[in-house]
Amino acid sequence: METRNEFIAIVGRANAGKSSLLNLLTGERIAAVSSKPQTTRTRISGIVTENDTQYVFMDTPGVHRSRNKLGEHMNKVVKDSISDVDVILMVSDVTAKIDENELNIIKSFRKNDKVILILNKIDLLKDKEKLVPKIAEYSRLYDFEAVIPISVLKNDGTDIVWDEVRKYSSEGPHYFSDSSFTDQPEQVIASEMIREKLLELMSDEIPHGVAVIIEEMKERTDRSGEDILDISAVIYCEKDSHKGMIIGKNGSMLKRVGQLAREELERFFEIKVNLKCWVKVKEDWRNKEALIRNFGLSNNSTNM
Repeated sequence: METRNEFIAIVGRANAGKSSLLNLLTGERIAAVSSKPQTTRTRISGIVTENDTQYVFMDTPGVHRSRNKLGEHMNKVVKDSISDVDVILMVSDVTAKIDENELNIIKSFRKNDKVILILNKIDLLKDKEKLVPKIAEYSRLYDFEAVIPISVLKNDGTDIVWDEVRKYSSEGPHYFSDSSFTDQPEQVIASEMIREKLLELMSDEIPHGVAVIIEEMKERTDRSGEDILDISAVIYCEKDSHKGMIIGKNGSMLKRVGQLAREELERFFEIKVNLKCWVKVKEDWRNKEALIRNFGLSNNSTNM
């Protein structure tokens, strides 16, 4: 049987809904989702195989003005991801003005790039007539293949996205198993779930200075015959004061993070999880190349 494939890059400014769109298109909770910007730090691929065609969606970090070496790596991931794909989905917040970051993304497109503009968050647009001038504003900046207004939150319009995406597949091999839904190891998925809970529960400053590393992940059977997944995670932060806040009074914050993460992990892996978390300090790690690489956040670590 002839097989086909398609590579799709998902790009856009921070907090436009790229990771939520990836999760919705793949039907799996692959990427961390948060209302805070810069939630996604590396390129994460979601894989969908339909009959003879395999679609590989690549979620990328939100383009932003970098303030440290990690930010520089994140922006480079976006640039590298759009260099050799079949189609690009540019996700924009329809309620926000076009900013410098979006203009830079559009300027990075080449004339022969096939780009579909996704105008997300239409559920927040009270006056739908405002869509027309918004579409016209973007269309003056680039010749998009299509412009699709959607609401990821309401799952409104994503079927139209799929209809457009399917147009760009071509004959070629399946690079992943047909049963795969992501290129990320289980350890990475687990670490992202824990970091997502930190993003949900803590202030803006601290989560961006946090990295979560899974040191051990193994399955065992207890005395009663129940299967249990043991996960040991280390949460790295940049300051001793941040460590205290992550742990919380009498360990309250760390316990809350662990509880919510464990529940999410159990739903995802469909097994009882024994999660243990520790907090360690690595000062200013976001500006240290060696630590960025060790934490799997360098551009080289994102290449397939």
